[in-house]
Amino acid sequence: MNALVINCSPVRSGATAEIANIVSKELSQRYETKSVCIDDYDIAFCKGCRSCHSTARCVMTDGAQQLMAEFEAADVIVCVSPSYWADVPGQFKAFIDRCTPYSNTHEPHASLSKGKRGYALVLRTGPNMKECERLIQTIEHFYGHLEIECSGSIGLCSIENKTDAEPRKAEITEFCKKI
Repeated sequence: MNALVINCSPVRSGATAEIANIVSKELSQRYETKSVCIDDYDIAFCKGCRSCHSTARCVMTDGAQQLMAEFEAADVIVCVSPSYWADVPGQFKAFIDRCTPYSNTHEPHASLSKGKRGYALVLRTGPNMKECERLIQTIEHFYGHLEIECSGSIGLCSIENKTDAEPRKAEITEFCKKI
């Protein structure tokens, strides 16, 4: 089975990247694991043209299709996202918007292979878990419209720097055992 771990932050060396690395290392013991960073893909903003509502394809060709190919190749998808002003980073949100051709809210729509499981691991610098819950809801909403089974989530508060991940490693590892 294949796992895809996405660092949903454009920062390749920060706390989110460190947590994504921990998740990748844990999952690689049981899955063929691929790790990517949202910043690996050049993804343009959705134009809102709604052409995909009748064609099930986006009029633009860029990194969004490449990342969707990674989704298709995976059985398990783990989105690791920091909070940017109480929501997912703009780069990840731009990708979500570009997945409208796959949204089950209109016909025709493109679709991924059935049976995929999705997990959300979110982090924020402050102590309020409510903000983590908001990000989890965003990711689970995204998964739902792609018909990816929402299979688990965890929120981590008070993580500002890469070094803040190490004391939480046991908690992250325990979460990974459920994947």
